[in-house]
Amino acid sequence: MLVLMVGSLWGMSMANKDWGSGFNHTGWGWGPYFPPNQTQGPNTINVGGSDNWHFGFNYTEWAFQNGPFYFNDTLVFKYDPPSNTTFPHSVYLLPNLWSFLTCDLRRAKMIANTTQGGGDGFHLKLNKWRPYYFACGERNGFHCKVGRMKFMVVPFFRWHR
Repeated sequence: MLVLMVGSLWGMSMANKDWGSGFNHTGWGWGPYFPPNQTQGPNTINVGGSDNWHFGFNYTEWAFQNGPFYFNDTLVFKYDPPSNTTFPHSVYLLPNLWSFLTCDLRRAKMIANTTQGGGDGFHLKLNKWRPYYFACGERNGFHCKVGRMKFMVVPFFRWHR
């Protein structure tokens, strides 16, 4: 089951990549195409790009289009603190794929509260090789279910030549 899940996540994360003209950058001459790293070190990635972390944005699609993500990359969640004109947001780390698919927050861990997304945002380093399942936990999962405020990543290791 784990092999199937990891293979599926890898396939989905590579689905929107430019596969080039038969040449890959793995250094082996065969196998999947991995784009050459533009930087030698880890990247800092603003979740949602310039749209930040907000209700109604498709973060799953964003993750597919902006992946792959690498080990030791830092994700930055930026969102406005709650006010009379903005809804509050938070960031939860869900424990498994089923919780992610159903937006079940019962065993999820809040990693950023409603105020931590202001200013420079909340920073999370992808420092483990494991699936990371993220969701907004506000309104008992409503933002996750209806507002599409969820995505998952499995960080890859950087290969340097």
